[in-house]
Amino acid sequence: MQSHAQGHLVYAASGVLAVHTERGTSIVPANRVAWTPAGFTHYHRAHGDTDMRIVFLAPSLARLIPDHPSVFLASDLAREVLLALTGPRNYDAAAPDYSRSARSRLLRVLVDELHEAHEQPLHLPEPRDDRLQAIARMLYEKPGDNATLAELGKTVGASTRTLSRLLRNELGMTFYEWRTQLRIHHALVLLADGHDTVQTAYACGWANPSSFIAAFTNLMGTTPGRYRTSRQTTARASQLPTVAMSSD
Repeated sequence: MQSHAQGHLVYAASGVLAVHTERGTSIVPANRVAWTPAGFTHYHRAHGDTDMRIVFLAPSLARLIPDHPSVFLASDLAREVLLALTGPRNYDAAAPDYSRSARSRLLRVLVDELHEAHEQPLHLPEPRDDRLQAIARMLYEKPGDNATLAELGKTVGASTRTLSRLLRNELGMTFYEWRTQLRIHHALVLLADGHDTVQTAYACGWANPSSFIAAFTNLMGTTPGRYRTSRQTTARASQLPTVAMSSD
């Protein structure tokens, strides 16, 4: 666990990252950018062959991005700027450095691109209620468990009505929406580890691959198969160090 005086962007050029904060977990598949504001205690976890890039932002730029952990889809321009800011010029003595003014311009372009981007529904909020936390642990451990909310409620001593109210008040979601998002998080990890669509569907609790593909597409905007293909293409396009950082 760590925290920083400056907020930072984490970009997965390939693979899948999970960013855990006290507010919840953001899943960062390839070509997404996670934002963690200054002062948030957090840790990162990589899944699969992950190329992780980190860019810190000065407060003057950070104020243009939301004040809560969030995930954005990286535009083509944002991706190229992120790769430039964390590329050879930042660690290879033989490569010419960007001037300070050039870096400032690149950072402003990056922030402008993220300011225009829509937040992705890839942040899974962390419940505060003890009973919901207990259910969350069960679902994280066994995402394929198809127990109903009533059945899960019996194990934690709470009624369906109480749990539904807590989910709505604390997380702004129904139980179905919460579990679906949690399962998609797990599916992204399995896909990053090389599992195919059918294996992933059953491991995450869907009765058939078609239902999984529909849920995945609804949340991610693309099918699992196309996502895997685009992830592999992006990985080949960014053959640079496994972890690179930029601080400004």
